[in-house]
Amino acid sequence: MTTVQTTVPPPTAAMRPKVVARAGLYGVLALNVVAVTVFFVQAGFASNALIVLGRLAGLYGALLMAFQLLLVARLPWFDRRIGMDRLTSWHRWVGFGLLFTLLGHAVFITFGYARSSSMDPVNQLVDLGQTVEGVFRAIVALGLVLVIGGVSARFARRRLAYETWHFIHLYTYVAVVLAFTHQVAAGTTFTASSAATAYWYVLWGGALGAVLLGRVVLPLWRNVRHQLRVSAVVPESDNVVSVHITGRDLDRLPARAGQFFLWRFLTRDRWWQANPFSLSAAPDGRSLRLTAKVAGDGTAALRHLKVGTRVFAEGPYGAFTAMHRTRSEAVLIAGGVGVTPIRALLEELHGHAVVIYRVGSDRDAVLYEELRELAHARGAELHLVSGPVSPDKLAPRELARLVPDIGERDVFLCGPPPMMNAVLGSLRELGVPKRQIHFERFSLAG
Repeated sequence: MTTVQTTVPPPTAAMRPKVVARAGLYGVLALNVVAVTVFFVQAGFASNALIVLGRLAGLYGALLMAFQLLLVARLPWFDRRIGMDRLTSWHRWVGFGLLFTLLGHAVFITFGYARSSSMDPVNQLVDLGQTVEGVFRAIVALGLVLVIGGVSARFARRRLAYETWHFIHLYTYVAVVLAFTHQVAAGTTFTASSAATAYWYVLWGGALGAVLLGRVVLPLWRNVRHQLRVSAVVPESDNVVSVHITGRDLDRLPARAGQFFLWRFLTRDRWWQANPFSLSAAPDGRSLRLTAKVAGDGTAALRHLKVGTRVFAEGPYGAFTAMHRTRSEAVLIAGGVGVTPIRALLEELHGHAVVIYRVGSDRDAVLYEELRELAHARGAELHLVSGPVSPDKLAPRELARLVPDIGERDVFLCGPPPMMNAVLGSLRELGVPKRQIHFERFSLAG
């Protein structure tokens, strides 16, 4: 086995990358809230208080819509420091804020004009849509946002295939364009001054440009440059398979152990499917490897991939890397096929490590022989913990027995959601500081 010796600087007292990135996002949002408020005040107030509230809600809704785009632009700098799972979760919650501000905009504006014209609200809305340029586009945009918000609600999301949900979600971009053209046509704040007009053009252009860069230009450029192809398909067990991938100039691909890609295998029946799989070996500049458990038709088809199949990969993504270490020693806890990023991390981490691998039975321990050889080569402790879910073999007392100094180590955790939730509870009971706990949930739809 070849062990990759990647030079990773020891933890320092500098501000953590995650804190810097979060502060940057919060700062960007706060500065824009101030700018929007200033331009709103400069534009002057209407005599009707409802119309004033409606205009302000609309401006904040436009700002949230632009911020939404930034959160899902998959810009590498933010993704490596915060993680796609957390950015996607924030995107979801900002989406609900967007929904309420746009509804507030529509309701306040409609009732405000209805009060001035003595029309009922329904007829007033119809009249605005027919007589005021851009209002009908805004109504369509609001309808799209309502539909997207409805399918993103947790009860609906669980009943939709990811591909269906994703296709519906693409209409967000239609709503963005409609909302922007409405703002250009009817927004008093937009046209109040040349500075306000320039600000809104820069804001919308920057948000849409970030999406175009992160989700279109960068993936296309990397795939043209690296020309990825399947080099081997290796069954690891009855229901687990590894796919080895080679390409050009892979030493220039900024991937790290613990990260994942969205993989598309360009065959006739799979080219349209993108699945998130972690790297199961640290990148060595010559090849990449993913290891997946068969959980449906998509993953089952991996066994039948042919050598030479072209691959389109988006990424690397994820903040589950050694970049976020705070201690020189670590605990790596894996459950089931969640061992794949853990096994890759063990190659890259320096300092003493304890590896805990939780499985239902010994035969479920995927890549165990590799992990054992690697642990021996790295001077790490390896504990295979097998057995039924109950009693909890990773309860606080058991973890403290396996790793007495766990509170002084970084903890990297990956596995099925129930197992991760249980371990996170144990770590809290043991008093492990939150900043030392690193995990990532692979849920692209939030």
